[in-house]
Amino acid sequence: MKRRQLLHAGMALGGLGALPQGAQAQSGGFLSIWSGFPAGGLGDQVTRPLLDQMRGKFPQNLVYDSKPGAGGRIAAEHVKRAGMDGNHILQCPSSSMTLHPHVFKKLGYDTLTDFVPIAGLCSYTAVFTAGPGLPAEVKSIADYTRWAKAHPTEANYGVPAMGSTLHLAGALFGKQAQIDMRAISYKGGAPLLTDLLGGQVPVAVNAVSEVLPHIRSGKLRALAVTAPTRWPALPEVPTLTELGFKDIAFVDWLAWYGAAGFPADKLRQVNAAVNEALATSQMQEVFAKNGLEVMRVTPQRLATSVKEGHAFWAKVVKITGFTPED
Repeated sequence: MKRRQLLHAGMALGGLGALPQGAQAQSGGFLSIWSGFPAGGLGDQVTRPLLDQMRGKFPQNLVYDSKPGAGGRIAAEHVKRAGMDGNHILQCPSSSMTLHPHVFKKLGYDTLTDFVPIAGLCSYTAVFTAGPGLPAEVKSIADYTRWAKAHPTEANYGVPAMGSTLHLAGALFGKQAQIDMRAISYKGGAPLLTDLLGGQVPVAVNAVSEVLPHIRSGKLRALAVTAPTRWPALPEVPTLTELGFKDIAFVDWLAWYGAAGFPADKLRQVNAAVNEALATSQMQEVFAKNGLEVMRVTPQRLATSVKEGHAFWAKVVKITGFTPED
């Protein structure tokens, strides 16, 4: 998957109707955006300010709510059942659409046929991050590889969840580097970050938004990113591909999806409204603060990215030998 393909191909923006702005927000009931994850994560960081930019310009009241649990699957199943009316949207990371079909034995939906892409919000890279639990002289992937081979019982890495893109990126790296790396799973990025900063786990694979402030302050060291090209927020950090690790080239993204049958006119309207809001200076500040890249794409481009990601993660799961647990 090419990061530039994900970030470009924006669609032309148009007006959203002739109603005065004050009347528009009251004219069409509610549009609910459902997250499958607890409050405080990347979804909150991006979506709350995004909806602030859309309010008063969109002909419905915008509601942001969550149904956390089961790695986002509860929210997805809810939107699959309720979303055909065009008033329910699923917000989720790309892994929900591209990776979950390969790591869960029982998925109550087909991500390629039961959902339609509506709008992309942002893309982000994963970062191999070292904390104080790793000797200070370990400052690169080459340093870490040597250290891990010399300390095989300590070659653990933290991930926010088993079967996640971050977990499998570490597994694929370990396989190529010929290191017996053991994944330590946490219940989300927050507890993982606490242990990484505290030295309880030497390295982790993190979403850039979770660790960027600590990398900038020097509390953590960024060893490499998974993006195909160097990431704008961390231009000094090499990619794994340029370091010789093949096939570890991907970005994750956050996007909106509707249930199959979502009204086509409404889909285009939401896409245009989101893309317009993403272009505001307020959203640019949000992205810069969190090390994110704006993702203004057409529904068709987003659908292509989902298909490409679906094929990519199928290959990675096979290579790593990961076995679904449920």
